[in-house]
Amino acid sequence: MTTAQRPTLEAVARRAGVSRATVSRVVNGSTTVAEPIRAAVHQAVAELGYVPNLAARSLVTQRTDSIALIMPEAATRVFSDDQVFPGIIRGVSQELEAADKQLVLMLAGSPAGRERVERYTTGRHVDGVLFASLHGADPLPARLSRLGIPVVCSGRGLGDSPVPYVDVDHVGGVTRAVRYLVETGRRRIATIAGPQDMVAGIERLTGYRDTVAAAGLPELVAYGDFTRESGAAAMRELLAADPDLDAVFAASDLMAHAALRTLREAGRRVPQDVAVIGFDDIETAAYTEPPLTTVRQPILELGRAGTRQVLRIAAGETVEPALILPTELVLRASA
Repeated sequence: MTTAQRPTLEAVARRAGVSRATVSRVVNGSTTVAEPIRAAVHQAVAELGYVPNLAARSLVTQRTDSIALIMPEAATRVFSDDQVFPGIIRGVSQELEAADKQLVLMLAGSPAGRERVERYTTGRHVDGVLFASLHGADPLPARLSRLGIPVVCSGRGLGDSPVPYVDVDHVGGVTRAVRYLVETGRRRIATIAGPQDMVAGIERLTGYRDTVAAAGLPELVAYGDFTRESGAAAMRELLAADPDLDAVFAASDLMAHAALRTLREAGRRVPQDVAVIGFDDIETAAYTEPPLTTVRQPILELGRAGTRQVLRIAAGETVEPALILPTELVLRASA
């Protein structure tokens, strides 16, 4: 059917025997129209195959029925073998589908990408924004919030921001993991820390440091960026610094996977010589050799909970400033 042949609001109104304004109210979800009239309009819409003009509808309702998920990461990172990002995207998508809203995925891993994201969101092309994987004290969430755009962060950003966020208990999860290593007799416990421009990296390192200090054990720290490559490099650095280390907590499962391979290449048995624990509990954690003990964070729920908060703000509701989800130590054969 061509554009000229598309059924119009007027045609639906004639078929239903009501005014054009009544059809418009029904199509736009108004609950002020009596049920028999609503039923007649819906029947006419179905019979004629009428499809609303979304652009015109947005002008009337001042809503786009879409939410942006903004990730300040490069596409190569978001769509790599890191299963955290796809899990968050899946959670956001599920929640929006249930609410009959559209997901707009935007990557801001470059200056040009960031400019495009800011231009699009400040242009009111979405009803709300969920940020994930924030680095540093990113000013964009607070800037959009000041403009009246509903904004929530999945993962707390650095700095003092008024924007509500949803995060997990990083410190508590790492504390349980490292305490388990201490209780099972490990005495030279190293960590492969995450990036220190992210709250997740900072708090997971804090959990490690506090726990080994409480046990009277020395610190042994190398840094990665949550990727497999950085985990391998950090593991080699740790072995060179302390060949007698007997345990490693890695701040992500991908870094833990790489640590397992590097230890095997160095002739160390896991867990007999060196115990290894990761963080995330991505799907492949159960299939490493040996299967990886890890701290499970509710990745899917991170996306879903953040989305629910955005939708609540967009509906005019007040949400709690911080929502912290629990973590769980999952014991497998690597520790």
